[in-house]
Amino acid sequence: MKKIMQIRRLALAAMVALGAVAARAQLYSEPKALPPQGKPQAILNVGIDQKLGEQVPLDLNFRDENGKNVQLRQYFGSKPVILTLVYYTCPMLCSEVLSGLTGSLSVLKFDAGREFEVVSVSINPSETARDAMGKKEQFLKRYRRPGAENGWHFLTGDKPAIDALAKAVGYRYSYDEKSGQYSHGTAIVVLTPEGKVAQYFYGIDYGPNDLRLALVSASNNKIGSVVDAVTLYCFHYDPATGRYSAQILNIVRLAGVLTVFCMGMFLTMAIRRERRPSGSARAGRA
Repeated sequence: MKKIMQIRRLALAAMVALGAVAARAQLYSEPKALPPQGKPQAILNVGIDQKLGEQVPLDLNFRDENGKNVQLRQYFGSKPVILTLVYYTCPMLCSEVLSGLTGSLSVLKFDAGREFEVVSVSINPSETARDAMGKKEQFLKRYRRPGAENGWHFLTGDKPAIDALAKAVGYRYSYDEKSGQYSHGTAIVVLTPEGKVAQYFYGIDYGPNDLRLALVSASNNKIGSVVDAVTLYCFHYDPATGRYSAQILNIVRLAGVLTVFCMGMFLTMAIRRERRPSGSARAGRA
C-alpha cells in the first residue's frame, strides 16, 4: 500500500510541475523593441544579426595570450565553443560580458577545457598579447577551475581576421575616433564543434541552465546527462529572446507518457497484491 501511495504522489507531483511550467510559458510575452529615433548613426550601425547555422571560417589566423600565432580551427573539432567578441581595454561593457559569463560558468558542473572551450577575441587590432594575458589572468582567478587555462583562450589579431569572424556571427561594431573606443553589442555565441553558429545569449547576464542546455544541444548530446536530454525535449531555443522556453506540445506528450507509466505501475502492483495469498489462506494450507 505504501508503494502504491508513493506512485500516486509521484504522478501527481510530475503533472503539477509540468502544468506550472506550461502556465509560466503561456504567460511570457516578448519585450517590445525600442524605436531608434534620436540615436547617433554610429549606434544604429551597431548590433547583432543572428546567423544561426552559419559556418565560422576556421582558417582565420590570430595570436594567443602568449603571442603565439594560432589558427581558429585548433579550438574546434571535439567540443562546443563559447565565443565572446570583446576588447581587453574596454572601460565598461566588455568586462561586464566576461564577468557575466564567468559567473554562469562557475555555477555549471561542466568545465572549460573538458566539456567545452571558451574563445575570447579582441575586436581591437591594436591590442597585444600582453593585454590578452592580463585579461586571462584576471578572469581565471575568478573562475577557479583546474585546467581552465587550457580551455579559455584570449586572442588578438589583425583587422581582416577580426572583421571576417565578426561578419560570420553577425557582430556589428564601430570605432569612435574621438573617444578612441568601440561601440558594440553585448552577447556571447555558442558554436558547434564544427564551428557553426548554434545559439546567441544577449546582455551581460546568462542563465546557467540556458547555457548548459545550449552546450548540450551544440554538442549533439555528447555531453550532459539523461536529464539534460529530457529537458531539451521539453524546451526549445527561442532566437527572439536568446533563451529557452517551454515547448507545450512536448510537455503534454511527456506528461501523458508519465501518466500512462504511473498508471501501469499502479495496476501491476494492484494485480500482484490481489493474487498474493492472504495470511489465513497460507496458514490453512500449512
